[in-house]
Amino acid sequence: MAKHAVLSSGSKMWRSMSCSKSELRLDLTLACGQSFRWRETTEGHWTGVMGGRVWTLTQTDETLWYHVYNNQDKQKEGSDRKRRVGVSVLDKNTAEKRFKCAPEKEEDEPLAVSSVQNRELDEEMLRDYFQLDVRMGDLHKEWGAADCHFKHIAEVFKGVRMLRQDPTECLFSFICTSNNHISRIQGMVDRLCQALGSPLCQLDQTSYHDFPSLSALADSSIEARLRDLGFGYRARFIQQSAKQILDNHGPQWLEGLRSIPYLEARDALRTLPGVGTKVADCVCLMSLDKPEAVPVDTHVWQIAKRDYKYAANNGQKSITEKLNRDIGDFFRKLWGPYAGWAQSVLFCSDLKKFQSLKEMAHLKQPVKDEDGEEEKMPCKKTKVKTECTGTVGNLKAKPACHKKAKISVKKEPVM
Repeated sequence: MAKHAVLSSGSKMWRSMSCSKSELRLDLTLACGQSFRWRETTEGHWTGVMGGRVWTLTQTDETLWYHVYNNQDKQKEGSDRKRRVGVSVLDKNTAEKRFKCAPEKEEDEPLAVSSVQNRELDEEMLRDYFQLDVRMGDLHKEWGAADCHFKHIAEVFKGVRMLRQDPTECLFSFICTSNNHISRIQGMVDRLCQALGSPLCQLDQTSYHDFPSLSALADSSIEARLRDLGFGYRARFIQQSAKQILDNHGPQWLEGLRSIPYLEARDALRTLPGVGTKVADCVCLMSLDKPEAVPVDTHVWQIAKRDYKYAANNGQKSITEKLNRDIGDFFRKLWGPYAGWAQSVLFCSDLKKFQSLKEMAHLKQPVKDEDGEEEKMPCKKTKVKTECTGTVGNLKAKPACHKKAKISVKKEPVM
């Protein structure tokens, strides 16, 4: 049986590309609730499905290493799901390419990596999936100048990036997130793929499947089947949303939302069963090229109140449409056109699983100056009488260093 690839066993079966950890940290980016298909299969090695193939990724300080497993399903070319990673720069015929199974290997060997001819395509897919043309260093510098709280957090949480996922996978994964937590969502998405997706390969007794097609999800029998798998009321939303997309729009509709403005795309998604504002914003941010989208859940609401003294609608006990809009506008005013990316860094830093990083970095300890005296944090709270936007007010206090970020993002390959 084939095994998961491990870099320490030898780099012959691996490919690599230059990418520093300050630009991409796999452990933070792949485990912070953006995608639910990646697992740490060996320490520092992350295995998941992207573009209809199985990948294992790992990294050293300045290098991203990747191993691509060849699919075992020889019927893959006949699938009605034209898999793509949403790479707008790729030729359509290339993006829909299928990879045949590899010859049998010794029992303890990983399945062969893709051929040299596919190396450029593989690297392009990775660059697109991790959006490596966006320079995180430039963004952090701009955000830190406008927001000292962000600057403080980002010293530890460098390398958190937004993924550019397949819109179908992103949408139906996030329909599963309602009243749920990350580990349970991962289990649901796994069961969804195993039940309805095409098999790709098996590694160390773990079977990997492609994400189901819209036609598979829209079948009339799917709701009952997913209820049996523990999806509850989400089963109906999944089946009805898939059917509505195919009946009213067609299979390419979701990808087409990338080319329209953010608010139009969000409103279009909200017409689907089970898709509220938060889910729509997640899909816009993580798969539809809308970096200004700021998904607002209880985590983000608490961050706004605790760290930014956001007091508008202070009596609210739940997130209303107005509160969602106001908090989103507040952060867009502060961070600029890539506000959703900045929000993801703070969201990641607030997750319980990553609190040890803060402790190790002594973020909670006072800073000492050269004479050993405690330095006061530059972010002093002060009373303000200003509105951040036309809809956001009632800020009872705000860190003095907060000012609007002027983002000028340089897009170029990460070296």
